[in-house]
Amino acid sequence: MKKSLFDLTGKIAVVTGGGRGIGRGIAETLAQHGATVMLASRNEDNLKATADAIAQGGGKAGWHACDVTDEEDVTALRDATLDAYGQIDILVNNAGIDPHYASMERTDPADWQRIVDVNLSGVFLGCRIIGSAMLARETGSIINISSVAGHVGLKRQVPYCATKGGVEQLTKALSLDWAERGVRVNAIAYGFIATDLTNAVITHEHIGPKLLARTPMGRFGTVEEVGGAAVFLASDGASYVTGSTIMVDGGWTAG
Repeated sequence: MKKSLFDLTGKIAVVTGGGRGIGRGIAETLAQHGATVMLASRNEDNLKATADAIAQGGGKAGWHACDVTDEEDVTALRDATLDAYGQIDILVNNAGIDPHYASMERTDPADWQRIVDVNLSGVFLGCRIIGSAMLARETGSIINISSVAGHVGLKRQVPYCATKGGVEQLTKALSLDWAERGVRVNAIAYGFIATDLTNAVITHEHIGPKLLARTPMGRFGTVEEVGGAAVFLASDGASYVTGSTIMVDGGWTAG
């Protein structure tokens, strides 16, 4: 029987911010489709718990503690993955900081810089350092995690919107640089996804209903739905796709 276009067996995937929330959902979904996943974040307890859960589900996963804003840490993550598995086929740049809700005049420069460092510079370092292992083999898929905030403005979220807009443009520009070198670069922009991290917002008696009313599909997304988009972009089914963004937002940006 011919192998499915979406079978990731034999592929090695690095997922930053992979210990919880959307990153964990992406990692688990990639593993369900056959990929071996190297999980990375600063929280070792979360990494171990997610790796154990993937193993209990029949998948394969390792983990390595990493601060995506630290060049030495990201280099160590790349080297640890190569030492353990010999190659890197998929990189999901998911690590990020949630919105800092404040008007511009109340946004501290230190908060601005912290969000830029993680959400944008962290993606740059991941692409540059881990992507080098893909360029060496002339094959690979990089998936940068963006947001509806990279496409539309959101009130009191200037730093977050700015960084996600930056991720969108980084993705497009890098896809052009590496298109002829065998490495595809795409993005996933998600809307409001139900996770432990977003629970306080989506269950808020006033905010939750407003978000649902703004979402054409009338519900919040799931981590599995974001993971499904990642599987597509990582797979041979997307072999002619680069420089693109898949919107997983329930129609938020359609209108």
